[in-house]
Amino acid sequence: MTTPQEELLPATRRALTHRIAVAQAEGRTPSLVAAVVRGGQIVWHGARTSVDGHGPDENVQYRIGSITKTFTAVLVLRLRDEGVLDLGDPLEKHLPGTGVGEATIAELLAHSGGLAAESPAPWWERTPGSLRPELADVLGEQPLLHPVGRRHHYSNPGYTLLGALVEKLRGTAWEEVLQREVLDPLGLERTATRPSAPHAGGWAVHPWADVMLAEPTEDLGRMAPAGQLWSTTGDLARFAVFLTQGDDKVLGAETVREMRAPAAPAEAADVVDGAAYGLGLQLQHRDGRLLVGHSGSLPGFLANLTIGVEDDVAAVVLTNCTSGPLLAGVGSDLVRIVAEAEPRIPEPWRPLREVDASVLELAGQWYWGTHAFALRLTPDGGVSLGPLSGQGRRSRFRANDDGSWTGLEGYYAGESLRAVRRTDGTVSHLDLGSFVFTRQPYDEGAVVPGGVDPQGWQGIG
Repeated sequence: MTTPQEELLPATRRALTHRIAVAQAEGRTPSLVAAVVRGGQIVWHGARTSVDGHGPDENVQYRIGSITKTFTAVLVLRLRDEGVLDLGDPLEKHLPGTGVGEATIAELLAHSGGLAAESPAPWWERTPGSLRPELADVLGEQPLLHPVGRRHHYSNPGYTLLGALVEKLRGTAWEEVLQREVLDPLGLERTATRPSAPHAGGWAVHPWADVMLAEPTEDLGRMAPAGQLWSTTGDLARFAVFLTQGDDKVLGAETVREMRAPAAPAEAADVVDGAAYGLGLQLQHRDGRLLVGHSGSLPGFLANLTIGVEDDVAAVVLTNCTSGPLLAGVGSDLVRIVAEAEPRIPEPWRPLREVDASVLELAGQWYWGTHAFALRLTPDGGVSLGPLSGQGRRSRFRANDDGSWTGLEGYYAGESLRAVRRTDGTVSHLDLGSFVFTRQPYDEGAVVPGGVDPQGWQGIG
């Protein structure tokens, strides 16, 4: 992957540089490095540093903390796609004896397994992982704080369990599985569990004085699947492309799309903030766009990966301080700057290569009661159904071999849509999960609800 800076307009590049310059100066961090991805390529890279004449490039490693969880989630979903496990399986089925086996794999991925946020003291991020050699040491005496599946409660031990699950089912260390199944296939040559030169050192910056303290670099041991990794803007840019498009060598497009969908009960505050959590990915509604990705932090380092899927823009921001700049805001701003200054140019419209006449016959206006809907054919061979105006239930539908369709989103996700035909082959109505859609509102010739009143439509005399 190259960095063709000229692909962005000069004004856009300056706005991006200004944003990270403000973040580095106001956040008082030793260095800050960022990259923007568009169309599957890095189109901008920038860095700010307190060291004159030195700016970290896209190959300098920083610790990425909890972005590691997204990598662990990818490993688990590979097992699901291979049929080794089901996301609805309780952990106990595959990893018995943990004491928290009631939680399903999906609940652990979405942080809704009821587990505590942290392992027992001492603070696991700033002490050697050798202090917690077994899962019992990570989970402690009271690993469950909430009823399983009832609420989203971020849990680092939950991802330790997922890493142990990967090890049990693959028969080898999490680190080795990650290298073989994700890092190597995606070409992430500068992502690893331990740093290699060139890499940044981690620092704590005094909150009331411009002085710094070197942070220790601890090996997290059992907690590694929750936050061990080091990476670069170059590698995380490639990872962002994967999380947007999928890669059949690792996970297909449909599975990464599943990762990006909300999967956990949202707290009231999360609803207000427009935040949610998928399967190893954080979701945020900000500036009128849906952003997915993950943040990370460990003593000495902050990291953020933000993807605007609809805008086809992603941003990576890495810095080497314990606290300071709010990188989630920086990442979303970098996406917004590019998306607004240089909006995505849509692909040219092209007609379908072929169309089934029996499906084309269904296109157009339908009524559910008195609500007007439109059915349209989609380029992928499916159909969409949504209200003609205003808000309402809408969905895309995937075609099935038997001539029916299955809903892919919203209220109709998983529901079956089929055209009901009369004995002469003409279409009587559409049946969508028992809802009847007719060509006329309350068509008196249709099945329930039909016209009902024998006097038909009336005015007021």
